[in-house]
Amino acid sequence: MRAAGPDELTTIQRIEVASGELFRGIGMTAIADMPPLPLDALSRFQRAGRAWVAVDPADAPVAFAVVDPLDGAAHVQQLSVRPDFARRRIGRTLLDHVGAWAGGQGLAALTLTTFREVPWNAPYYARCGFRPLAPAELTPGLAAVLIAEAELGLHPASRLAMRRPAPPVS
Repeated sequence: MRAAGPDELTTIQRIEVASGELFRGIGMTAIADMPPLPLDALSRFQRAGRAWVAVDPADAPVAFAVVDPLDGAAHVQQLSVRPDFARRRIGRTLLDHVGAWAGGQGLAALTLTTFREVPWNAPYYARCGFRPLAPAELTPGLAAVLIAEAELGLHPASRLAMRRPAPPVS
């Protein structure tokens, strides 16, 4: 794990597009066809020190995570692993890295929003220590994220906010 470099942002976009192709196989073509995070947004994450990559032995990115502070937590805006590197604990390792970063920043938790029923979404995150949040537990920021997702066409009943405590700094 290491910080993403400014010269790796288009690679990060390609990773996001490749990982999104998995949705096509389960009939979620609209999700597969969504564009990746724009370069200007990725650049903001990278310059702020909130973009990390997992790399192959040649130091080429194969996965990434980008995070925003949100309501006292580190909100995982995007986590993507190249499909040919899936099932190697790379995503979990990235989440653990982000969790350690969050704890070091004094943030209480990691949060994210995801699809309830997609096997590599909510069920995967639950195995990584995230728990679903009930509507009454949503912070204002997480509620706003879910509303913005609905405005983009994501059906609210298919979405879920989740939270995992950040490890305390020792």
